[in-house]
Amino acid sequence: MANIIRLGGVPEHFNLPIHQAIERGEFSERGIEIQWTTFKGGTGQMTKALRNNEIDACVLLTEGIISDIIKGNPSKIISNYVNTPLTWGVHTGASNPLNNYLEIYNKKYAISRFGSGSHLMAIVDANQKGKRISKEQFIPIKNLEGALDSLKQNQTDVFYWEKFTTKPFVDQGILKRIGEYVTPWPCFVIAARNEFLNANTDNVIRMLRTIHDSTDRFMQDDDAIQQVSTRYQLKYEDAERWFHSTEWAIHGWVTDQMVRSIIYHLKVAGIVDKNAEIPEIIWKR
Repeated sequence: MANIIRLGGVPEHFNLPIHQAIERGEFSERGIEIQWTTFKGGTGQMTKALRNNEIDACVLLTEGIISDIIKGNPSKIISNYVNTPLTWGVHTGASNPLNNYLEIYNKKYAISRFGSGSHLMAIVDANQKGKRISKEQFIPIKNLEGALDSLKQNQTDVFYWEKFTTKPFVDQGILKRIGEYVTPWPCFVIAARNEFLNANTDNVIRMLRTIHDSTDRFMQDDDAIQQVSTRYQLKYEDAERWFHSTEWAIHGWVTDQMVRSIIYHLKVAGIVDKNAEIPEIIWKR
């Protein structure tokens, strides 16, 4: 089928509107087929998949794709996906004596991989508090399961991950949440490879319209909270709190100011070279 789009994302509740659109056949109604790939390794795994032509497009953290595009990823942001910031839980293992959020900066950090959100946001958070984290402090653990094992064995001390995704493990006493960090920008965007964009413009537009229609419907669905609670094993009150603090994009608009602000933070944090040449990051159509 010529109209296949290989789309990827993390196994988290944010992507439920896309899964619902797939299940309801809404992409097919617009003449496209979505082949979904789940990336447990998060944004860093997806930017690598884009570079390697393993997927055509993906839903990933805003700061992660901007950083990787600047570093040579031949892709562009094609739409906002979640307009609200992401609340990162700052975690440690249940048996770790660390309890103070302000005492984490000389500890060992579990990250899914270098360039991932768990890596980038730890650096940005520390930088905003006047702290520095050395590369040697970061220990790649691939995914959430790897982090749980690493923290349990006290091989690492600190782990940044989306607050509600890790909430069940906090409730079970597997993790301790010792702090929170809220990103100063919209958290998720949709990005696609340049080569695919140039050859499939109409199909990409159809995909985005379908996603935006589904997110709009989801935000107005009286049953959405129960669906999130059931499908992602979240307590109803946690799903309710998350749902009412999240706004999805219903159009593809991405502002230059948002991108400039993120680049500023990435440069100040040393994630992007201060003299780096900035390529075109937003898809202009």
